[in-house]
Amino acid sequence: MILQLLFVLTAIIIGARLGGIGLGVMGGVGLGILTFVFGLQPTAPPIDVMLMIAAVISAASCMQAAGGLDYMVKLAEKLLRKNPSHVTILSPIVTYLFTFVAGTGHVAYSILPVIAEVAIETKIRPERPLGIAVIASQQAITASPISAATVALLGLLTGFDITLFDILKITIPATILGVLVGALCSMRVGKELVDDPEYQKRMAEGYFDGRKIKIDDVKNKRHAMLSVIIFILATAFIVLFGSFEGMRPSFLAGGETVTLGMSSIIEIIMLSAAAIILLVTKTDGIKATQGSVFPAGMQAVIAIFGIAWMGDTFLNGNMAQLTASIEGVVRQMPWLFGIALFVMSILLYSQAATVRALVPLGIALGISPYMLIAMFPAVNGYFFIPNYPTVVAAINFDRTGTTRIGKYILNHSFMMPGIVSTVVAIALGLLFIQIF
Repeated sequence: MILQLLFVLTAIIIGARLGGIGLGVMGGVGLGILTFVFGLQPTAPPIDVMLMIAAVISAASCMQAAGGLDYMVKLAEKLLRKNPSHVTILSPIVTYLFTFVAGTGHVAYSILPVIAEVAIETKIRPERPLGIAVIASQQAITASPISAATVALLGLLTGFDITLFDILKITIPATILGVLVGALCSMRVGKELVDDPEYQKRMAEGYFDGRKIKIDDVKNKRHAMLSVIIFILATAFIVLFGSFEGMRPSFLAGGETVTLGMSSIIEIIMLSAAAIILLVTKTDGIKATQGSVFPAGMQAVIAIFGIAWMGDTFLNGNMAQLTASIEGVVRQMPWLFGIALFVMSILLYSQAATVRALVPLGIALGISPYMLIAMFPAVNGYFFIPNYPTVVAAINFDRTGTTRIGKYILNHSFMMPGIVSTVVAIALGLLFIQIF
């Protein structure tokens, strides 16, 4: 088993270094070694999760193609410029809402340069709002009803009569409060901008030429608004169907009444929403595949395809040994599983892939499904090593040089807000499962 685990971890590490679809295809290599070398029987690939993500990404891509994301960014820019002194608090709220609505943190790219410029104009250290804004875009993944990670968790917990509402009632308040605490802590990070040596050096070199970043107006505001409304309505319907089972269609199959599963509902609603957006806004379907959302989403699909399939096969083939060796420890200290989720997310760079890889083990170990929901924000650990795209983008957008990677790599601008937000969210989640 140890040798198999080494091959699994090697595939994950190499895949992460390759980037893009590298994680998924290296999962295929690992699966091949487990099957053809070690003789493990492959489990079924996670088709439902992959199709749900594909459907959601299709709708989000169509919204982006219709100008919906640009419209949201324009609204966010107006909010930030009207309240520049509160940019450190408002920025994470904006990026959180963007990710919550779209189901992917990659939508935060568009607003990061605006956050940086508003901070510079107000003489607020850009590191403060940028650091927590990136973290907020990650935390919202575990609260969004249509994110790949939430969909994956729901699929794994359906056998426990857990509804989408059961997950959201814990993760939404926990992550929002975690982000706000992180924002409050960020307000005192570093020196004031005017006292920062790097900023002073760049000022002396004439680096700042007085130019301002301004988001262009949306070409067709009506179509953009319609795309956002359609997408939000689709999300609302998913939450309703996920929260109230009686609303779902039922069918007679083999003499028994069968209720339509949430995976099919999400796929139907989101594909329909994508089609309605294209038809109503008269948007070219090809354009939907050319934005930033579609390729990022498809990378997530490939990652889950390879990594989750490899992980499931490894766990299924070694479940007896794994449970026998660590079941007692995890039952006494279930919070240790949260640390495992955090570490695995650092390796996988994906909340959804982490959920599919580790949560089945947590279920097999007898961890309460509500405990797993409370620890769900632990999968947001990929800020730990500062090479995730949104982290790199935030560093590049800060012209003052205050948002940076430290001398020792891990002492970077995202570590403190990331750790604070994640720990607070998990702690509050553990509290909320006792209350709710």
